[in-house]
Amino acid sequence: MLVAPSMLSSNFGRLEDEVKNICEAGADKIHIDVMDGHFVPNLTFGPVVVQSIAKVATKPLDIHLMVQNNTFFVDLFAPLKPKYISFHIEEEKHPHRLLQHIRDLGIKSAIALNPSTPPESVEFLLDNLDMILLMSVNPGFGGQKFIPSVLEKAKRLKKLLVKKGSNALIEVDGGVNDKNIYDLKKAGVDVVVAGSYVFKNDYKKAIESLKNI
Repeated sequence: MLVAPSMLSSNFGRLEDEVKNICEAGADKIHIDVMDGHFVPNLTFGPVVVQSIAKVATKPLDIHLMVQNNTFFVDLFAPLKPKYISFHIEEEKHPHRLLQHIRDLGIKSAIALNPSTPPESVEFLLDNLDMILLMSVNPGFGGQKFIPSVLEKAKRLKKLLVKKGSNALIEVDGGVNDKNIYDLKKAGVDVVVAGSYVFKNDYKKAIESLKNI
């Protein structure tokens, strides 16, 4: 299991130390939630702050856009050279074109699905996807409880990927902890985003408890 701690749950007053500490603690990626106050009722990181994170990070960035006007935000963050950029299919009229655009920028392409969005909604896009992010909470705020139905959703998505012969990763974000990590692994999940569980505990021990299952 790959682990991507979410900076949304970090201490913003000591952001540089937080980034360094989670990298040293064994994080595989750094998950950054970009919210615009329109698609979700919250505002988070802009490109200037993410640039500061990128300068001290020794692990790749995983940028999750929760915004309107996806193409604008992709182009805004692309110069920072994240490993992944994901956008919400619920907010994109031309997902195929945007996925191609992300890949043309040298970045791995990903799509995020809200809890109520079926995995079959990305079936026609699998050839253009490097990762699918399943939200296991309603997007907008950290610290929410895990929605168990995402487990069945992950299983359905895994079947679609196998049928298509796709190597795209399945990522789950929201309420992940040591109590549900085993079920997530069994459901075929490859990457978990963990915010509160990592940052409210010993970073290294928390990350290891999610990786070593």
